[in-house]
Amino acid sequence: MEKLHVAATKSTPEVLFDPETGELQISGESFPENSFEFYKPILSWISRFLAVERRPVVLTVHFIYLNTGSTKCIMDILDLFEEAHVAGRSVEIRWQYDAENDRALETAEEFREEVTLPFRILAIDTAS
Repeated sequence: MEKLHVAATKSTPEVLFDPETGELQISGESFPENSFEFYKPILSWISRFLAVERRPVVLTVHFIYLNTGSTKCIMDILDLFEEAHVAGRSVEIRWQYDAENDRALETAEEFREEVTLPFRILAIDTAS
């Protein structure tokens, strides 16, 4: 499989997925006009990756802002990883958030409540 790289824009996050390492990263703002259209190829790539690769997976996310449409798409991504986890795959989520942003922490906690896979919430000091 080829690496997936989607450059960040003003309204979409950067996406870096490396099938060789099993490391996946999504970071930045996420408020595209059509969240489903933006995340559709990402969901497709993840589905293909999970079907052909057996290596452990680590998904690291760090959203500055996440709109409602994006929230649904991120839940769809987490559902794919949850299915893989339930099937015995090693999957870990590392959700990073700005330590000064209580709402971002609440969002991360809400996502964590929806899955059983390992889900670490990590405060990042962005004040410096």
